[in-house]
Amino acid sequence: MSKQMDQLRVKIFADGADKASILRLAQDPRIKGFTTNPTLMRKAGVTDYEWFARDVIEAIPDRPISFEVFSDEFPEMEEQAKLIASWGPNVYVKIPIMNTRGESAVPLVGRLSRQGVKVNVTAMMTLDQVERVLPRLETGAPAYLSIFAGRVADTGRDPLPLMKDALSLMRPFPHLELLWASPREVFNAAQADDIGCHIITMTPDLLKKLAIFGHNLEEFSRETVGMFHDDAQAAGYALNWTAQCQLAH
Repeated sequence: MSKQMDQLRVKIFADGADKASILRLAQDPRIKGFTTNPTLMRKAGVTDYEWFARDVIEAIPDRPISFEVFSDEFPEMEEQAKLIASWGPNVYVKIPIMNTRGESAVPLVGRLSRQGVKVNVTAMMTLDQVERVLPRLETGAPAYLSIFAGRVADTGRDPLPLMKDALSLMRPFPHLELLWASPREVFNAAQADDIGCHIITMTPDLLKKLAIFGHNLEEFSRETVGMFHDDAQAAGYALNWTAQCQLAH
């Protein structure tokens, strides 16, 4: 049985960096939070990181928003994290699970959490990473663990066992939430909800598709046939059946 949108328990966070889109989505009560990253910000044309972040935080003070550090060196990463966290009580600071040299960020995550910084540990893709970071977050501030389930799936692996196992490990720590990152389709929201995942991020393209979440499939089939028919008519397609019949005889 398919679920309806209002039956989902998983929290939907909007993932993006276009300010107009963020402010529009902030009017939607289904959107429980926001995330972004340097790649999305660059694509959106953001040139002043702090100005953009503070502007968004001021406009949306009542829901969690995640902003990412961008240094590759842990001491500077730590300073950036503290500064970003100071911008608002609803801010979560995204710390990648490792730097570009593959060096673990787990010790840094632990220090920040113990100092009261709400971290969003990002770019995670293995259960081993979850197991290594959990002990550092047991007694710290609220935190998100972002597993990039979509990217895991891109490698031909089923991310569901990973997500389920991560949830099991996190269960003793109610201040920690699992975030299903990089979904590839709306169905991922239903999957995340079924296993009890706390949060799923969705891009604006996926969020638009929420309008047909749980849609009647017979009706959807008829609408799809109508689309094909209307496009054929609009293109002026025609077949010369008379000539074909003459050739057949």
